[in-house]
Amino acid sequence: MVVNQGHSALDRHFADLVNRLECDASPELKLAALLVSRHQALGNICLPLEEIADQTLPEGLSGFDRTPKATPWARKLRKSVMVGVPGEFRPLILDDCNRLYLRRYWEYEKSLSEEIRARLSAAPPETDPKLSEKGLNRLFAASDETDLQRVAADRAVRQNFTIITGGPGTGKTRTVVAILALLIEQSQRPLRFALAAPSGKAAARLQEAVLSNMEALDCSQAVRTRMPRNATTIHRLLGTIPDSPFFRHTADHQLLVDVVIIDEASMVDLALMAKLFAAIPATARVILLGDKDQLTSVEAGFVLGDICNPPSVAALTDAQAQLSFSFGAPSPRVRSIQRSIVELQKNYRFPRESGIYQLVQAVNRGDAERSIVLLKDKSFADLSWKTVPNARSIPRYLQQSVLSDYKGYLAKSDPAEALESFGDFRVLCAVRNGPFGTIELNRLIEEALFQAKLLHEREQWYCGRPVMVTRNDYNVRLFNGDIGVTIQDMESTSEKRVIFGSAEGGFRRVLPSRLPVHETAFAMTVHKSQGSEFARALLILPEKDSPVLTRELLYTGLTRAREHMEVWASEGVLREAIAKRVTRSSGLRDAIWG
Repeated sequence: MVVNQGHSALDRHFADLVNRLECDASPELKLAALLVSRHQALGNICLPLEEIADQTLPEGLSGFDRTPKATPWARKLRKSVMVGVPGEFRPLILDDCNRLYLRRYWEYEKSLSEEIRARLSAAPPETDPKLSEKGLNRLFAASDETDLQRVAADRAVRQNFTIITGGPGTGKTRTVVAILALLIEQSQRPLRFALAAPSGKAAARLQEAVLSNMEALDCSQAVRTRMPRNATTIHRLLGTIPDSPFFRHTADHQLLVDVVIIDEASMVDLALMAKLFAAIPATARVILLGDKDQLTSVEAGFVLGDICNPPSVAALTDAQAQLSFSFGAPSPRVRSIQRSIVELQKNYRFPRESGIYQLVQAVNRGDAERSIVLLKDKSFADLSWKTVPNARSIPRYLQQSVLSDYKGYLAKSDPAEALESFGDFRVLCAVRNGPFGTIELNRLIEEALFQAKLLHEREQWYCGRPVMVTRNDYNVRLFNGDIGVTIQDMESTSEKRVIFGSAEGGFRRVLPSRLPVHETAFAMTVHKSQGSEFARALLILPEKDSPVLTRELLYTGLTRAREHMEVWASEGVLREAIAKRVTRSSGLRDAIWG
């Protein structure tokens, strides 16, 4: 529980400030302010008093051994001038369910829930059903099974708000390209599209996927010509203001768009999603794409998960309800929010009998026993497991496993081939620091490659050094998550260049001195790998359990590999991670689902 997690100096200063400003200061108020600040820093939107009531506290924390009972605690807080009810302008907001918010986050949650509910209750866009049916029949082959890609496309055409969720390989991008064609066919005028993602890397991948799927689409050249060809980051779409948390596009100065499509929506935090929805006109369609089971956003909130995971066991998989909406009148049993969510379930990347597919399913179910059985099964060609005993064993294991995977790209003389080959394999870590973190593993991999004489220059910018950009730079057109490889400049024997892939095809050369903030990228965190895929991957977990080791992290890491996944972890750590789900407190789910 949050009450047992360390509190920062900022949390303590905030609690002291709130208590000083209160006319009738109380230890209950100070404790609540301290905990709500810490809770938000851990990614939660609110502090649920009912859930944390009567919990053991660290010694000496605000004079309490345990958190107070929820009802008397809430009663005491409601008497404070620092605590208001929803709608009041107070630093802290306490709602009817005894959820305590920092006012700013209550505003974000209120704004987003109202925007989504308004879209759900608005009149549907005018469409030509016969034209839509004709397009669906052309774009989606007839099948005896329910084609959920077709269902998703049909709903996106007929609704103001649609979420298409599903794991890697379920065809989300292919579906959205079909949606683009259907919408263009329905419109008498050119539509204004906005394609965006939370990071530059994700935006580039969205753009590449749309362009590649577009060429294979069964549509007229006139329709293909009107399709969008560029994607951007959400921040750039909204218009960043230097040194400011605000954007140029707001509720008072909205985007000039007809259709907004957001990819990797699981990575979007509450604050950014609220600002995005406020800037989108009520008449525009909004389509969110993402994997609800992936890791949550780095900042506070779990928007996609809150929306897609209803408070009760809702029939998101109710095939009858889905069919009744797609091919006839909406079923009265289905709420508007439920009709807006389609989960793609058929995986086109992993065969059902593959080890990766079965392991991912077991992890997602929280079935540790089945997961261990699968990892121990030597018959899978795409799955392997090593129980690394301790940190001292890592260098030896790396010598045995990693050198062959990185040897290929280092042997390439053609820069484009080297960059492409480097993308075939990656080491994934749960953490940055410590003996099992990316910083140490990058150092160890470098050393192993030098010892094997696969790297030759012991300097910062050696030929073959892979780097990952960690901050957007629109001037250089490099974005957080972009991967490059260092090469010798063909025109100079003394200068190096870093080559990056280009969305238009080919690659770009950039001087190392012009790079934004970056780091070596033999190993990267699972968080940074979101939106990426590799032919092969090695997932290395720490030797001891950690708060970051969760089911969602395992799922995200395991689904990065297309052909082979190797896992280094103890059985105990794996069991702990599978049992632990990411839970983030908020009222968004209740506000939308009711």
